[in-house]
Amino acid sequence: MANDPSLKHGEEPDRKTIDAMSDPVLLEFGAIWCAHCQAAQPLIAMALSKHPGLSHLRIEDGPGRRLGRSFRVKLWPTLILMHQGVELARLVRPTGSDEIAAALACLG
Repeated sequence: MANDPSLKHGEEPDRKTIDAMSDPVLLEFGAIWCAHCQAAQPLIAMALSKHPGLSHLRIEDGPGRRLGRSFRVKLWPTLILMHQGVELARLVRPTGSDEIAAALACLG
């Protein structure tokens, strides 16, 4: 799932597409049934409310999912802030919106 209008519903970008993005993007790896992912949703939304122009891609992860493996995702949710193919920040199972906001602060 993604909020990027260039992606079709349920379509997952590949690593090459992510790395080629010129604007910052927050990748959220998880699973819809994951309790940790569900608990993080309001925290992520609160932090993102201060960055309305930031692209946020929710990516369904699991065994055999190449994109998650390319980022070495092991636990959900894992949030990765990328800009022009460079990882700026990574949060694994964030427990507070302040934690996410601090990671997003590098965007200005």
